[in-house]
Amino acid sequence: MLSRVYCASTIGVDARLIEVEVNRSGGMPKYFLVGLPDRAVSESSDRIEAALENSNASFPGGRITVNLAPADLPKEGSAFDLPIALTLLEVSGQVETDRLQKTLVLGELALDGKLRPVKGVLPMAVQARKKGIKHMVVPAENGPEAAVVDGVSVYAFEHLVEVMEWLRNEGGHKPLDVDVKAMFRKNGEHEILDFSDVRGQENVKRALEVAAAGGHNVVMVGPPGSGKTMMARRLPKILPPLTLDEALETTKIHSVAGLLPGGKALVTDRPFRSPHHTVSDVALVGGGSIPMPGEISMAHNGVLFLDELPEFKRSALEVMRQPLEDGSVSISRARMSVSYPSRFMLVASMNPSPTGDWYDASDPAGATPSQMQRYLSKISGPLLDRIDLHIEVQKVSYEELSSKAKGESSTAIRERVIEAREVQTNRFMGIEGVYCNAQMNTKMSRKICVLNDESAQLLKKAITSLGLSARAYDRILKVARTIADLERSETIRSNHIAEAIQYRSLDREGWLG
Repeated sequence: MLSRVYCASTIGVDARLIEVEVNRSGGMPKYFLVGLPDRAVSESSDRIEAALENSNASFPGGRITVNLAPADLPKEGSAFDLPIALTLLEVSGQVETDRLQKTLVLGELALDGKLRPVKGVLPMAVQARKKGIKHMVVPAENGPEAAVVDGVSVYAFEHLVEVMEWLRNEGGHKPLDVDVKAMFRKNGEHEILDFSDVRGQENVKRALEVAAAGGHNVVMVGPPGSGKTMMARRLPKILPPLTLDEALETTKIHSVAGLLPGGKALVTDRPFRSPHHTVSDVALVGGGSIPMPGEISMAHNGVLFLDELPEFKRSALEVMRQPLEDGSVSISRARMSVSYPSRFMLVASMNPSPTGDWYDASDPAGATPSQMQRYLSKISGPLLDRIDLHIEVQKVSYEELSSKAKGESSTAIRERVIEAREVQTNRFMGIEGVYCNAQMNTKMSRKICVLNDESAQLLKKAITSLGLSARAYDRILKVARTIADLERSETIRSNHIAEAIQYRSLDREGWLG
């Protein structure tokens, strides 16, 4: 007797349907599992046998052959436990049902028959909808995540016994329903971090507003205690809220990585990732023998904050250059090649010198210009070229610290950012992969960022005196376009160019002013 049921496996952040076929024939008891299973899949028979015995069922006798098709695709993880168990029950006549023919089944089995959650359920649900599968059976903890996808009826169970009841049309089990709009309404209800708590630093807050409005990368340079980390952690609160498509993209990455909290259906806040400077290349960019997303992909549609930028390994920083340009990272291994999205805002902070302070001619114990030059040179020119805004952060004065007056709130700043993003959304409508000014390529920036004679002369003078690269030239154009968008100006004026030039203070021939 032959039984079939659909399962799925993830490749990158997408999923591929797997057909679980089980055939039972006479002869001596023997169990075969084929189809390139990994160690976790190969060990499933022992878990399944114990789970069946503890669920008032039995492991069938005879010659059992389990095939995971397509046979040339590597199968990884424990999500195959439940589909194999259900097909074994059907071929042995312990359940008689036609529901398995049109159902995607996922789940790891505990020895007592309980269902444990698995990774990557959201992309599997998306793939099920694409292939016209109408039902999904998943562990209870994965239920809300799968139910986010419209067009698929999701049944979430705690125990194998409940699944057997559902197959027999017993128990009155109903599909799970989630309110996606309610999830977004709850977003930010308990926000604690707010720019109104930041004393002084008006120039830095302005620069971060420009960065958020255009999706630009930022590096803040200033002494310890000047508030760099404090402001970076508040940046996601002034970014536009996630759209549903962005939330699904972000959730897929967290789901595949197994970092989606149990019972949480959707990531509705923009991610903020802050890896330590000892992070390895693989942990930052992604990879491993079984490729997994790294920090830059976990920050997709959000912020990647690198504190103390020069302390990161040079190799780790350099491998970020391609993802910063392309918005994705490709990982190739002998068994497979996968691509993970990594379109994020890079926000970095660093001290101006090894001593932590700026050059001061009146302080003989302070940093010298040569020390500052050597320290800043730890960051390569090509990487700095990919950072649009270089912000100098000064220490906050006592008067500013002791002031009781609150600064402008994140909500007020966010409203202006959203208005500027709406201008950009209309500008780039119909252009795939471009949603904000920072994502324009060179050809687009030259076409959209048109300068008048006064602005062009000012930019020419800056390029000549500072020795800026062609990439820096494009960055200035994009930032100036964002500043104009914040002012609702259709043209880029000289004051917009002047402000954008000020944000290139770390360029090689002009960083000391």
